[in-house]
Amino acid sequence: MASSSSSLLFFYMFLNLFFFLLLVEKISLVSARGLAGEHHVTEVKSLLPSSNCTVLDKGTRASKLKLVHRHGPCSTLARQDNPSHVELLHQDQSRVDSINRRAATNAASLNPVGDSLSARVPANTGAALGTGNYIVNIGLGTPSKSFSVVFDTGSDLTWTQCVPCDNCYTQKDPLYDPTQSSTFTNISCNSNYCTQLDQSSCSSTSTCLYQVQYGDNSQTQGSLIQDTLTFSSDNIPNFRYGCGHENSGLFGKSDGLLGLGREPVSIISQTAQLYGKVFSYCIPSKSSNAGYLALGSSAAGVQYTPMLTNPNLPSFYFLKLVAISVGGQRLALSPTVFSSPGTLLDSGTVISRLPPTAYSALRSSFRQYMTNYPTAPALSILDTCYDFTNYQTVKVPSIALLFDGGVTANVDFTGILYVASISQACLAFAGNNDASDIVIIGNVQQRRFNVVYDVGNLKIGFGANGCS
Repeated sequence: MASSSSSLLFFYMFLNLFFFLLLVEKISLVSARGLAGEHHVTEVKSLLPSSNCTVLDKGTRASKLKLVHRHGPCSTLARQDNPSHVELLHQDQSRVDSINRRAATNAASLNPVGDSLSARVPANTGAALGTGNYIVNIGLGTPSKSFSVVFDTGSDLTWTQCVPCDNCYTQKDPLYDPTQSSTFTNISCNSNYCTQLDQSSCSSTSTCLYQVQYGDNSQTQGSLIQDTLTFSSDNIPNFRYGCGHENSGLFGKSDGLLGLGREPVSIISQTAQLYGKVFSYCIPSKSSNAGYLALGSSAAGVQYTPMLTNPNLPSFYFLKLVAISVGGQRLALSPTVFSSPGTLLDSGTVISRLPPTAYSALRSSFRQYMTNYPTAPALSILDTCYDFTNYQTVKVPSIALLFDGGVTANVDFTGILYVASISQACLAFAGNNDASDIVIIGNVQQRRFNVVYDVGNLKIGFGANGCS
């Protein structure tokens, strides 16, 4: 009996030791994975984009378009008046300034949510925002003509330059001539569609006229019309958009703009019955690669955080940023540092903007990791830059954005550094001027995520490895 008890005790001791060793092994594996995830290592020669276009995602589904950087080799507009990095970042700051001016102006107006946004904003502050960096090709009219338009979650009205063009900038494609389309119709200035515009007026022939002025003083004005929109292989009849007769500003050679905001005139609201107010996109890792823009679809492996509304900017997409980690460690920040101004997810802003205290903490932690590399001069708004000329590989700490609902977005390596050249690669974040300025998650930090906007269910999703 004693021998039996001893054998049983030995068996339990052996079993406990076995499970303990398994647990130690599991903890070791988790720790190893955690350490591996604390930094990125890449070849320096891979930091710059290629001169050749790489398209990994063909975008063959009916409601899916190829999304490309308008200054990259995948764009038909490439190498035409491309701005310098300093000019690009200056334009980016103009957009951010416009967002904050609008928010402050609208907050001061104390008008109820749902009123016409532009009616509450002086024209010189901008009725909408800038034009962004990425383009898609859409079709207009019957027979359909193809146009390259900038996609922007911060704008509502879709528009293209039109004949007759009284004052137009130079674009690559022929101007749209609505009279050549068998499905084109004018919209009366007495129509509800006209009154839904931010700024509208009436022509001498009682047709609806629109006007949009952007934060960088770019502007478009013309007639609100309706015609067939071709989105990949989908034909959308009676789509309402702007036929611009007077257009000027920083639109490059693009033919117009595709508005993905939340107001009634946006493509998301107009196609609600067809696509259920759901759209998604993936911004590619480099300007030499292609991503996608899709309507009415989601993606696998997406984690969702609540979509919020800022009553001063009701058309835009807000969410709750709760923390930032660098190298696997959370920055020591007050929980209200992000919630007080609110966080905007914006496809048209390039560089993410953080509250001054948050940016200072991020920059300090990042610099500690990068002490082995020589510093380089600041690049416009980017003040933490490095020279990788004499290096074959570079090791950079990981950065993660943590959102409400337990969603962690691990920023892609190409979203951590903004590379002007091998000798000037900069931390791709900037600080706001004031703690009350809106926090913005720009398109550089969104690279390679499947980003899903489920407007009907008020949620925004992030999924990894969405495109190149």
